[in-house]
Amino acid sequence: MKDIINHFKITNTKNFSLDKFDTYETAGYQKENAEEILADLIKETAKLQTELYAANSRSLLIIFQAMDAAGKDSAIAHTMSGLNPQGCQVFSFKQPTSEDYEHDFLWRHYKALPERGRIGIHNRSHYENVLITRIHPEFILKENIPGITEVKDIGKKFWKQRYESIRNFEKHLSANGTVIIKFFLNLSKNEQKERFLKRIADPEKNWKFAPGDIKERALWNDYMNAYETAIKETSTDNSPWYVVPADKKWFTRIAISTIIVQTLKDMKLEYPVLPKEEMDKLEETKRILEEE
Repeated sequence: MKDIINHFKITNTKNFSLDKFDTYETAGYQKENAEEILADLIKETAKLQTELYAANSRSLLIIFQAMDAAGKDSAIAHTMSGLNPQGCQVFSFKQPTSEDYEHDFLWRHYKALPERGRIGIHNRSHYENVLITRIHPEFILKENIPGITEVKDIGKKFWKQRYESIRNFEKHLSANGTVIIKFFLNLSKNEQKERFLKRIADPEKNWKFAPGDIKERALWNDYMNAYETAIKETSTDNSPWYVVPADKKWFTRIAISTIIVQTLKDMKLEYPVLPKEEMDKLEETKRILEEE
């Protein structure tokens, strides 16, 4: 089996291309063993989450981005199922509100960052501002940015600055104790088609399908270019991207959990050690209880 961490982590952005990644890959894992492997990973994640919470010195921000039907919601539900809700926050970002548009594009995302000791999960994120807005630049006009009054004002300089803003934002978070990992669930166009058809065929899943999904699907190549550029511009040592195959949901969950577990381990978390005075008080409390 392949080293999932290094195999899917984007380190060489110069030669990065999504075409080089197999959406159907399972890295040597077998489906019949997937349930047991994932269960063990979930237990380990829960243990490490407790250590993160107890240490209360760092936080973990996990970002999920993908095309529709890639399985973000189910991946989050399965891989995080063993976590203590008190130490975990999930935010699903929809279209910006009028209040959001009165601030810079990072404002609503900054408000949703996890506190120290907690895990924050962003289902879609600040990256929508260099993904869907690249396909639909007219959305940028709602931000009322000085000098941007029509679409033709949005050029290479604008996008260069926006990627730089994201890199600086994430660098700042990293320097202040937030560890960031970013997942792009890499779904094939054919698999998306099959999942759309299943949603339409199943009355219980009809609500997941919107007519606009087909319009966006027609722009598939544009979206892939936008994702590829965003990953190239923003995958750094302090906030790396992982391109995870998404055609096989069972493997997607294993890959995500494996990366999260290793990231938490790399933090070298430890339970806090009480000062001698506090330890003496605990011993005295223990003695009193035992003598009751």
